Amino acid sequence: MSRFLFFILSTFLLSSCAAFQAADGGSSSGGARGNDEGEEIVAFAKKYKGTKYKYGGTTPKGFDCSGYTYYVYKHFDVDLPHQSGLQEKEGKRISRSEARAGDLVFFRRSKTGKVFHVAMVVSNDKHGLVVIHATSSRGVVIDNIDENSYWKTKYMTFRRVN
Repeated sequence: MSRFLFFILSTFLLSSCAAFQAADGGSSSGGARGNDEGEEIVAFAKKYKGTKYKYGGTTPKGFDCSGYTYYVYKHFDVDLPHQSGLQEKEGKRISRSEARAGDLVFFRRSKTGKVFHVAMVVSNDKHGLVVIHATSSRGVVIDNIDENSYWKTKYMTFRRVN
């Protein structure tokens, strides 16, 4: 019975970051930016590495995945909704090869499934796709997606939102 409850709770927490939307909604321009701005965004995002996960959280007291990207981009005057599925509709769609520091990457459990997670690109080079994100189990962490068996199969789309 306890394994079943753990499974249900884990499933709920993994899907939870797609459940909230900020009250003010908002939309971003998705305009072009230089790589320096992306590096500045990532440097700001890294200040919160180690912050605990909080369902629905949008502050340094605790973040969920979309609350984290919402908070970071708000600092740079980019309004994103607090829901990963809605954030995926913002800005400009780009390919993985175009993704660079500060861009967002969205995750699905299947190609046709709903977005359940968002992360921010730290780097994308021969060493792999490195992201920073708020995870339900570890809080705000940096992961190389190409070296992570769980996340590697789930990233689907990329967006440039600033």
